[in-house]
Amino acid sequence: LSDLFYGQEFADKLRAVMDYHNFVLTEYWKLPACDYQQVLDQSLEFAEFVRPMMADVAGILHKVRREGGNILFEGAQGSLLDIDHGTYPYVTSSNTTVGGACSGTGVGARDLDYVLGIIKAYATRVGGGPFPSELDDAAGQGLRDRGQEYGATTGRPRRCGWLDAVAVRRTVMINGIDGLCVTKLDVLDGEPVVRVCVGYRYRGQETDMAPLDAAGWHECQPVYKDFEGWTESTRGATRFSDLPRNAQRYLEGVQELVRCRIVLISTGPDRTENIVLQDPFAEF
Repeated sequence: LSDLFYGQEFADKLRAVMDYHNFVLTEYWKLPACDYQQVLDQSLEFAEFVRPMMADVAGILHKVRREGGNILFEGAQGSLLDIDHGTYPYVTSSNTTVGGACSGTGVGARDLDYVLGIIKAYATRVGGGPFPSELDDAAGQGLRDRGQEYGATTGRPRRCGWLDAVAVRRTVMINGIDGLCVTKLDVLDGEPVVRVCVGYRYRGQETDMAPLDAAGWHECQPVYKDFEGWTESTRGATRFSDLPRNAQRYLEGVQELVRCRIVLISTGPDRTENIVLQDPFAEF
């Protein structure tokens, strides 16, 4: 963006870029060319709009750290959509793992004091890509309806399935996660049996390791561990002891399977409907 503030230099760079793309538009696609002067004028007008917002973000963040302040980074999208560590080619265009906080802001890896991972009590996926524990039956539809697993803008239904401990364990590993927050526990209320994928059958063998490529993931068949479900409601519980015993056993089992401590549990959509087992922000 800083190129915008150097008028002639920006104009020269824009000219070179537009000459190339206008050639493609007119010669290959037989479409009209874009007007160079119009784009230049719009860009320079935009430059004045964004100028007050421009700053050395890395410098600002390091100053906050030096002065003893705290910084919270919040990521978006799941770790297995990461361009480097995800189920390529069913990924996004950037790093959605914790490393994205460093590469995107200029804060060093050693400055990240705590990594909180967020998982649902079951699994979901949007769009294509491997999903070994996906449920294409009434159970999956039940999770979708109770969890309101539909796109907020498009209404597109999300794919739903049982929690995949193999995928979560890999996510814990590649992110260096210190503690987990398990959300939507209440969506599992009423399930007679709650299953967790603990491994895969892959080319005639059982494994608890994820394949290295998306094609391999597509070949995987889930190996499940079953937990007895619960009929009682977990909605709004604020203490672990308030949960049905089978819900407690499920969470304890998940914690062991993914090899990471659960520190927060969400039991409903309201911000007060959660159980704090260990406050991840208490030390900061």
